[in-house]
Amino acid sequence: MLEFFPFKRTIPFMSWGKATTAISLLTFLFSVWALWDRGLNLGVDFTGGTVIEVSYSQAADLQGVRSTLEKTGLSEISVQNFGTSRDVLIRLPNQGQANAAETSNRVMAALTAADATVELKRVDFVGPQVGKELYDSGALALLVVAFGIMAYLAIRFEWRFAVAGMLANMHDIVIILGVFAFFEWEFTLTVLAGVLAVLGYSVNESVVVFDRIRENIRKLRGATIPHIIDDAITRTMSRTIITHGSTQIMVLSMLFFGGEALHNFALALTIGIMFGIYSSVLVASPLLLMFGVKREHFIKPVEKKEEAVV
Repeated sequence: MLEFFPFKRTIPFMSWGKATTAISLLTFLFSVWALWDRGLNLGVDFTGGTVIEVSYSQAADLQGVRSTLEKTGLSEISVQNFGTSRDVLIRLPNQGQANAAETSNRVMAALTAADATVELKRVDFVGPQVGKELYDSGALALLVVAFGIMAYLAIRFEWRFAVAGMLANMHDIVIILGVFAFFEWEFTLTVLAGVLAVLGYSVNESVVVFDRIRENIRKLRGATIPHIIDDAITRTMSRTIITHGSTQIMVLSMLFFGGEALHNFALALTIGIMFGIYSSVLVASPLLLMFGVKREHFIKPVEKKEEAVV
């Protein structure tokens, strides 16, 4: 097999296991604290509110639109391009007793006073009850995917691998949520889609490493388990660099050039990919050692047949 980044020597990853596990634990606890102390900054998708799409005759000045709306007394306004530079998507949380029609009229009056070329394209209203249902459904989807992945790993490998892989994947998810909570970035349905994508992406890397570990256990008969794991990770490093590198380039292009509509989605993927590499190599594998994985779990000892007595 062609390798663009061949590694001649086995890298002793497991010798750093205690340090990397400690770093992972601290990062995980920090993320849990951020979620508990600050909570997620839920977007209109989950809290309810009004979504207004308008169009201009030329490229819209997003900062000017935002300033115009803030002068009307509207709070927590999200303004972003939608599709082209002339189309603008405005998100507003529930405005007390005001309904969607009153809010859209107020917005359009302010925007028309600033620029008569502005045109209203659509108004959508997400009620608080619908937002709560979307939030509950999103949490349920995350839970179902997590248990599905654990079941898949348990069937394909062995329970130690399933638990190690699932803990590593949940480590990635909690860190993404914790970073969004700490920096108070808006958490929307697109970000949730990014989180679910990271779950599948991260488990794919874990499966590749686990497959090589299982193969090495049968092939490297005289080697210790730490050396078997180190060899498996080293032999998959070339693939990891190529796969994650090419994916990260695409995600970064969305992050920097995709506009505000894709920014938080790409941000969630960027964080997830970086920690996905780390967790697959330096979280899941050390956990296997902690769970006491042995050669006997995969290779049954040969039973000696008793010789017949003449």
